Amino acid sequence: MKDYIIKLINNFDNLSPYAERISNWILFILLLLLSYISYTIVRPLLIKTVTRFTEKTKTEWDNYLLKERFFHKIALLVPILIIHFFVPFFTNVRPTMHKLVLNILEIAFIIIVIQIILAFLNGANAIFESTEKGKRKSIKGYIQVIKILVYFIGAITIFSTLSGRDALSIFTGLGAFAAILLLVFQDAIKGLASGVQLSANDMVRIGDWISMPKYGADGDVIEITLTTVKIQNWDKTISMVPSYALVSESFSNWRGMEESGGRRIKRSIYIDVNSIHFLNDDEKKQFSEIALLKDYIPKKDEEISKYNSAVEKANEIQVNGRKLTNIGTFRKYLEEYIRQHNKINHDLTFMVRQLQSSDKGLPIEIYAFSKIQSWVEYEEIQADIFDHVFASVQTFNLKIFQNPTGNDFQSLNR
Repeated sequence: MKDYIIKLINNFDNLSPYAERISNWILFILLLLLSYISYTIVRPLLIKTVTRFTEKTKTEWDNYLLKERFFHKIALLVPILIIHFFVPFFTNVRPTMHKLVLNILEIAFIIIVIQIILAFLNGANAIFESTEKGKRKSIKGYIQVIKILVYFIGAITIFSTLSGRDALSIFTGLGAFAAILLLVFQDAIKGLASGVQLSANDMVRIGDWISMPKYGADGDVIEITLTTVKIQNWDKTISMVPSYALVSESFSNWRGMEESGGRRIKRSIYIDVNSIHFLNDDEKKQFSEIALLKDYIPKKDEEISKYNSAVEKANEIQVNGRKLTNIGTFRKYLEEYIRQHNKINHDLTFMVRQLQSSDKGLPIEIYAFSKIQSWVEYEEIQADIFDHVFASVQTFNLKIFQNPTGNDFQSLNR
């Protein structure tokens, strides 16, 4: 074909001296056109064939590779291979041009292969994330390390092609720059080491709720990469925490709470100590009519009576014997109230206890676990419980301590 083109060019006297060069360029343009046409034919044919195949298979991995355009990038190799095959037919008379074109083809081939590998890695990561294990753990950090190595090896190979030096000798020579490379990639290296520790020790998973006040992070982990952990806070802002910070510094992971089957309720009310007293007969009768105390009051009163019968003057002086108190009865009432609450997990610890008294009064603390971990529903359960607690205090002739306000001082002057 080349001889035919030269013969046509020689028909023009002005172009005859340049016939060889012009024929090379014409062949080169025709070759580019051929490679483009082959690409436009092969790519849709390949994609159509692969798509049909993926639709018939039950596996999902091929769908993810198709989504990452893995097969599109493979199709790019077709024009490169066609050009490489036909190059000798029009550059054999120009060794320099032949070498230049081959170098360009080799560099293009390396770049396309890198893109194919990266697409495969992205597909592999997507496939893993779709599994049950992938929803708890992330391999994105390891994928990023492999990507860095692919880029690094690709860059060395391209440099080897341009310089004409052996790639192995270039790798060997890089030993002198190891310190510089460590300095440049120190975050990536620390991130890799941290990622291994986080994964090996199962410290953080995708979806975990973690708190790290130093970095303003308090929310769900949505992504774990080579160098950072992405956290979506409850106000929908995003915090980026270095991976190595999760290893070298302290943070709270609420996964244990979520897996325990309950979320802790631990809140106190302060009782005015001046309102605490022994129960009189009228109060005993009144409290016995409360459904949650109808068994407790008679049983406890009988127990106390037996004890006091053996104590001298126990019935004459109250402090000589045992007596029911309004604070103790109230505490027992709260225990029974929590015990019958259908949104409290009774398989976990629950109690109503007194804490150390202070200048604010006597703290009565409710310690229990709700069955529901969802933040909104948990707060609703907790609020409902303490709505009832605050409203029922006066029934037991107790008062809640509260610092005086302006209205309190105004009422003193009236």
